[in-house]
Amino acid sequence: MYRIQTLNAISDIIHTQLNDQYAVSKEETAPDAILVRSAAMHEMEFGPELKAIGRAGAGVNNIPIDRCSKQGIVVFNTPGANANAVAELVIAGLLMSGRNISGGIAWALGLKGQGAEVGKLVEKGKSQFVGPEMRGKTLGVIGLGAIGALVANAASRGLGMKVLGYDPFISVENAWSLSTSIRHAASADEVLEQADYVTFHIPLNDKTRGTVNAEMIAKMKDGAVILNFSRGELADTAAVTAALESGKLSRYVTDFPSDDILGLDKVICIPHLGASTPESEENCARMAAAEIRDYLENGSIHNSVNFPEVQLGRPEAARILVLHENIPNTISPISAAVAKEGINIDNLINKSRKEMAVTVMDVPRLPSRAALDSIAEIPGVFRVRTFG
Repeated sequence: MYRIQTLNAISDIIHTQLNDQYAVSKEETAPDAILVRSAAMHEMEFGPELKAIGRAGAGVNNIPIDRCSKQGIVVFNTPGANANAVAELVIAGLLMSGRNISGGIAWALGLKGQGAEVGKLVEKGKSQFVGPEMRGKTLGVIGLGAIGALVANAASRGLGMKVLGYDPFISVENAWSLSTSIRHAASADEVLEQADYVTFHIPLNDKTRGTVNAEMIAKMKDGAVILNFSRGELADTAAVTAALESGKLSRYVTDFPSDDILGLDKVICIPHLGASTPESEENCARMAAAEIRDYLENGSIHNSVNFPEVQLGRPEAARILVLHENIPNTISPISAAVAKEGINIDNLINKSRKEMAVTVMDVPRLPSRAALDSIAEIPGVFRVRTFG
């Protein structure tokens, strides 16, 4: 029986992935895994039983990744599961930025009580909300992952925009999904210099925090629009505010309101609705639950943010999985501990990702507890798991 603790309201769709071998509730103690959406986990203490955390969403800034890695806890997310929902909202934000739709709606509400005069007042005042059409304008997409690719295709095929994309790490799958009309830029600067609208779809980390700053904005066309549906901290809001006041930017659209930009003219703040669709929540929950199940039962690691990808089937007999630092002379003592007991290794996989590594050995039988303990004591080893 595996114990799964839920930190947020998670869609019941998870039970299509987690059968009666799993006890799932927010009251679970000493859980084998945690399913979470947005709950803050940085102050949480993790017991030795915790093997995995599944984030039903893409961003993992609410999870202490470094601490999890050192405790041998694999952290999963669900990239692409909410892509369609976010992409649709980005397109809505794009239209709102050009036509000042939200400003016009707010103004129209102020006409309440004018009776028969409303029609005349609308015709008289609507000119203040005139805005350009999207067709023929240039959209720059920085980050062509699942969301960025959908936005690029929708803008090109549906809105008739010229689309210029940049992503030095684009996957083969996303590259194939892009419309042939989308031009791939050689650098982010090329996008900034040519685009009328720039939308960012990159992860938040120490390298990307504050990407949208005064230096970057200075490279943009005068009167350009920035859309930020990735993470609020990607933008230096002081620099954005100054650019809006000077006219360098004509509008800033974000799904991440903050006190310093709420209510500002030329800023459209949407209350983090990107993934707020029933379809998205179900997709994320189903995907996170499936990742957790495959890791707990088989040792497979798919869509982890801290350990390398290791796709495994069911073990034919027995399996040993070791999470460890990516340092020299680690694999040899691991395999030696198994060989010392006369056990042949049928298959060995070693994968690394920056400082972290995974070694998987399929064996005809499991070694003794003493042998497994000796592996756990090897310098740099975080966790040893067995299957079968």
